[in-house]
Amino acid sequence: MDNLVTAIVAAVALVAAATFARWWLLSRRPSLGTAEDRATYETLHTTALAAPALRRGLDAESAASALPHVRTLLGARTVAITDTLRPLAWDGPGDPDEVADLLRAAIDSGTTQASGRAIVAPLAVEERVVGSVVILTDEASAGLARATTEVARWMSSQLELAELATSRTALMEAELRALRAQISPHFIYNSLGAIASFVRTDPERARELLLEFADFTRYSFRQHGEFTTLAEELRSIERYLVLEKARFGDRLRVVTLVAPEVLSVTLPFLSVQPLVENAVRHGLERSEGDGTVTITALDAGHECLITIEDDGAGVDPEVVRAALSGRNPSASVGLANVDERMRTVYGNAYGIVVETAPGLGTKVSLRVPKFSPAVDAAP
Repeated sequence: MDNLVTAIVAAVALVAAATFARWWLLSRRPSLGTAEDRATYETLHTTALAAPALRRGLDAESAASALPHVRTLLGARTVAITDTLRPLAWDGPGDPDEVADLLRAAIDSGTTQASGRAIVAPLAVEERVVGSVVILTDEASAGLARATTEVARWMSSQLELAELATSRTALMEAELRALRAQISPHFIYNSLGAIASFVRTDPERARELLLEFADFTRYSFRQHGEFTTLAEELRSIERYLVLEKARFGDRLRVVTLVAPEVLSVTLPFLSVQPLVENAVRHGLERSEGDGTVTITALDAGHECLITIEDDGAGVDPEVVRAALSGRNPSASVGLANVDERMRTVYGNAYGIVVETAPGLGTKVSLRVPKFSPAVDAAP
């Protein structure tokens, strides 16, 4: 009996000690944050919620999506986002007509305007006013005017990023059009010539080559999407090489080494194919004997390493430098184009690398990040 009592007392003492220890630790734990810390967090969280809509540019849809968060930031009873002429989204009581003159003054001057109970702060992209933030309140204080101005500046920075993304897309589309115009006549002429040579001697072979040609050109001239997968690019390259082998016969040998885990990597459209065409055109065409083109795509951690190598005639490195700098773009089909697009998407660290010398062939390497914000954000 005494042993049972002793055990119960010990258990109670242990629970009491654990409870006291928990109370003591909690009482000494630092605060989860001051009021200022919590206010800072709420502000940053709200701006993060508004940013995606503004990154799409300024229109009625994006203004309507961003407006609730802008209203939370400013705490005004009425908030509106306008273009240079009229409200795109309006939340709260009030009549847009009563701020029409103030809106025009803010748009014309590019500065925040306040009058009585209204404040209008301009939205600008590269010093060009594109719209405004309007608030209606009981009293347009100087502090509220400053807050509205700062929110408008932050919104302007998001709109500038949207315009930058649009400009990047337009640039890449223009570069793709230039690339197609540069490589297509040369390839089409040679392919059709090779196909024509089989029409009488081997009609079935000519038919198969025409189907390959149709699939290749359908991919090369597609009008949607800045990006493709490595698997799709390699399929197009395979069709291209089938057509070139029909022209060169046994003179052209192709070696391919691709790691299966990189086939799903996303990369700029037509970023590998022009390099393969260079290897054939500047390697095999300029040599009298046989030629080998080696295509590799390997897993390199957070990147995919792609190399295109030929054992052809090679070229003076200065010619390559001139091509990449734009001083002599005709020296290499698409080389400068691919280099520029890789740098535009991933940054200057991801330009192509060319190793070559007369008589020693050419090796072109490019690294593609497996994950990239620029690619993930693309439509």
